[in-house]
Amino acid sequence: MNLKERLIDPRSPDRRPRRAAYVLPTLFTAGNIFLGYLAILQAFQGAMMALGGQLGMNPHFEAAAKMIGVAVVLDGLDGRIARLTNTVSDFGRELDSLADCITFGIAPAVLAFAWGIRFIEPPNFANVQTAQIFNTGYFVCFLFLLCGAMRLARFNITTNPVPKNPGRADRKYFVGMPIPAGAGMVAAVVYAADSTPITWWVWSVLWLVLLTTLALLMVSMWRYPSFKDINLLRPRSPISVVLVGCFLYLIWAASQQVLLAIATAYVGSGVAIRLGGIIRRKLHRPGPTPHPEHQVG
Repeated sequence: MNLKERLIDPRSPDRRPRRAAYVLPTLFTAGNIFLGYLAILQAFQGAMMALGGQLGMNPHFEAAAKMIGVAVVLDGLDGRIARLTNTVSDFGRELDSLADCITFGIAPAVLAFAWGIRFIEPPNFANVQTAQIFNTGYFVCFLFLLCGAMRLARFNITTNPVPKNPGRADRKYFVGMPIPAGAGMVAAVVYAADSTPITWWVWSVLWLVLLTTLALLMVSMWRYPSFKDINLLRPRSPISVVLVGCFLYLIWAASQQVLLAIATAYVGSGVAIRLGGIIRRKLHRPGPTPHPEHQVG
């Protein structure tokens, strides 16, 4: 008897799961909201610590980044658990979207401004002022939040979205970069930088460029892997177990570099797929139809 069969209510005529089964994915979603709430508080505390003159490694920014990273894992589990237990519902989907807007929209936007923009030193150029960078930072962080909310709304109302670069019919994918990936990229960069706030305005400008890119990728129609085809209940080979063990060891031994590499690889995968499709179409573009020869005489 599989997990779905065990959770079926014997008194239900239409073989619905027990009411208690619906609590399990909701607990993961509630944990997602809780981590987002804590990440916002930690970002505020990190900003207050930096305002006190401690511009070195900031444990509050590090905690906020870690909480967002753990929330990314929980967000990937709640949907899978709901499908495994056959407890997918409209309530769960809406609650998950609200949780994502808080944890992967508001929390990374607050962290991105507090860590990467708020504590820059005044530039040496007369035509560049700190206030201009601050105002741009306000807008870009809001743009990240707005695009993330639009991505969630489009995901909720669209049944079968078609990207600009359709993939194989037997593969599942996201249309546009998921908002957890954008939040994970923000958290990975902060964590990889030892959570030390940015003080040089040039790095802050590059940070704004990255945030703008993430925002636009979320509302794009580009194809991103969803990994929903992976069956967690299927038996695994010994080689896959060894690979997973090695992967976990790398995260434990060099978590900053490995997590940043994972986040960068996924964010860049959609761009690579899009560019690869453009290059393939140009290489396989049919040439012009030759005109028939006109013979004289």
